[in-house]
Amino acid sequence: MEKHNKKRASLRQYPVLLAFGLFFLGLFVLDLVTPDRAYSELENTTLAQRPKLTAPTADGLNNYFTGYTKYVKDQVFGRDEWISLQSFVETALFQKTENGGILLGKEHQMFPRTYSLLSSETRALPKNTAALESLCQRYPGKVNVMLVPAASVIYPENVPAGAPLLHEEPYLDQLSSAVQAAGGRFVDVRDILRSHKDEYLYYRTDHHWTSLGAYYAYSQLCEALGLTPFDPAAHTALTRDGFYGTHYSKARTWNAVPDTITYYELQNALTIWNVTGPGQPTEGTTTGLYDTDKLNVYDKYAMFLHGNNGLSRVEGDGSGKILVIKDSYANCFVPYLTANYAAVDVVDFRNYNYGLDQLIADNDYDQILVLYSFDSFKGDPYLYRAGVAG
Repeated sequence: MEKHNKKRASLRQYPVLLAFGLFFLGLFVLDLVTPDRAYSELENTTLAQRPKLTAPTADGLNNYFTGYTKYVKDQVFGRDEWISLQSFVETALFQKTENGGILLGKEHQMFPRTYSLLSSETRALPKNTAALESLCQRYPGKVNVMLVPAASVIYPENVPAGAPLLHEEPYLDQLSSAVQAAGGRFVDVRDILRSHKDEYLYYRTDHHWTSLGAYYAYSQLCEALGLTPFDPAAHTALTRDGFYGTHYSKARTWNAVPDTITYYELQNALTIWNVTGPGQPTEGTTTGLYDTDKLNVYDKYAMFLHGNNGLSRVEGDGSGKILVIKDSYANCFVPYLTANYAAVDVVDFRNYNYGLDQLIADNDYDQILVLYSFDSFKGDPYLYRAGVAG
């Protein structure tokens, strides 16, 4: 009895130790009773699940404990709140200007930490440039190339001081020269974006441009092609607040200012095709331009064009046909083209595993638009398909 009392008295002498012990015990109990999550919507990533011991060998045990460590980290109770707390301590108290690979700039803008080309990008960039040149040479006078600069190019004053970000402009100049030498048209949007930089052109918390930024770039394309631009005043603009994008998922700053998604009320049909071979769309699913259900989830930008489909067609209100070869920057851009073309075909090589020649031959497009952000263009592992003849 005396020993038991001494033990309790000794524990009272270490209240911090006792508090931590109770805290971790409570956390352990909460972990046991909280269901595992398969996916973190906030981080846009799949979470590790409880591993199974497949073989009682040294390698099997090592793999099991490695997997179990990752599982515990991913499934800890209150994971999202712990990450947010860590971000608050690091940015508010320690005044860090970077978190999770994201630079925290002025005006609440976030920028990816891209200081140089990765080794994979050093290999991919010349291949993708060659693919553009080949496409331009095969279809002279029809190919338009729009490579969108990063927000840091338009808003360098908002980048944290001293951050040696990749200088994109020499690459864009070289690509412009290469495209034009091959018989294509390079639609340079840097000047028009700079002339409107006091407007809401790029999301603060996401890597995409806004619908307004896309509109100014679209108007530049219309000027180059002699088209009458889509008239925003003739359509109802709809908005949805509370958008936290991919940069926020990595940085998780406590004082992030959410973004606003804007889109126009359009009734144009979108058909998403199943493709079984080069230029061979089979049955398709027809729906509207927007997947408005996505406005109720974390990744709201995915509402445009129902995401990144391999081959889809938008029925437009103009005449003729255009083929858009794109990354996700084009998703909020394509709706504007409905004012100019009767059919807007959209190819995303992430989900389209073929070349383009048969598709182009079957549809006799009036124009071809290659629209990528430079950030994705420089490392895209699939764009080489645009350069494959046949």
